[in-house]
Amino acid sequence: MAAEKGRGATLNGESRRFNLAERQADGDWLDAIEALDGPAPRRRTEVTVEHPRTILTRNASPDISFDQSINAYRGCEHGCIYCFARPSHAYHDLSPGLDFETRLFAKPDAAKLLRVELSKKSYHVATIAMGTNTDPYQPIEKDWRITRSILELLVETRHPTFITTKSDRILRDIDLIADLARDRLAAVMLSVTSLDPAVARTLEPRAPHPMRRLDAIRRLSDAGIPVTASISPVIPAITDHEMEALIARVAEAGAREVTYIPIRLPHEVAPLFRAWLAEHYPDRAAKVMAIVNDLRGGRDNDPGFGTRMKGQGVWADLLRTRFLKARKKAGFSGEKLVLRTDLFRPPEGAQMRLF
Repeated sequence: MAAEKGRGATLNGESRRFNLAERQADGDWLDAIEALDGPAPRRRTEVTVEHPRTILTRNASPDISFDQSINAYRGCEHGCIYCFARPSHAYHDLSPGLDFETRLFAKPDAAKLLRVELSKKSYHVATIAMGTNTDPYQPIEKDWRITRSILELLVETRHPTFITTKSDRILRDIDLIADLARDRLAAVMLSVTSLDPAVARTLEPRAPHPMRRLDAIRRLSDAGIPVTASISPVIPAITDHEMEALIARVAEAGAREVTYIPIRLPHEVAPLFRAWLAEHYPDRAAKVMAIVNDLRGGRDNDPGFGTRMKGQGVWADLLRTRFLKARKKAGFSGEKLVLRTDLFRPPEGAQMRLF
């Protein structure tokens, strides 16, 4: 399948991890349909409303710094080919390929469910991370405004939050985030993977232009919001040569810290990424995967705690050395930001809010 304009994945096969029946379209049938009806229409984004019973997800991974998170959406229209969340669509009998980018789920009751959680006497205050699986500021947030409704509740209860995004759409909520940041209750991680618009268009087809993301870092920082820039993932022979320039630019934009992760290819992401390489970078596809395999202990992916976020071997050491040198040159101090938890006040009931 050739790449569709504005989409990341070039494949849309069903996952077989959960013993789903594999379906394959018949080529003769497809030829006949196209001859009669013309080319298939462009794939449109569909949104399904989801009504979960709870909204907080707890985490116990030693590689991740947060204990609890909220994901307002499943699937992500940004279409980043490397997205480690793609395999989650297989749980819905959908493809981690194009379905992940086009068949989305929204949770409009998220703020109501969170209010119930925060009202429990047993609730233990800890930073709530947003954007840990799919982007809270992907395009559909403009209409659904679920992330904003969650932030409004966090402002009301003075609850700490850490937001991860690659979109300048976060600026629409700068009023709420700045309100929290004034009391050291909010921080943002904003991703800038490449400064090259041509690379970004294929790598992250519906994410904002890299310059818009740098401007977002600047404006968030100017508003007093601490921003960590992520240059993740670093992709060998595709984006790794930009590491030093990226670190310099995010420092210039006002980021207080910078981080990186070598590309990860869990489950169905690996074949999707290989197909993407064949479509967009056939001249270096073998080289890219050879380096990825070296980084991941001879495999496409290393799921092991302690190594999955860092990689291993000569290439991992080289990336780490370059990163540390560039980080020091850019003036990053390494000071750790700790968000406050002592200002939390449980949400008031509807009756109390009348007084």
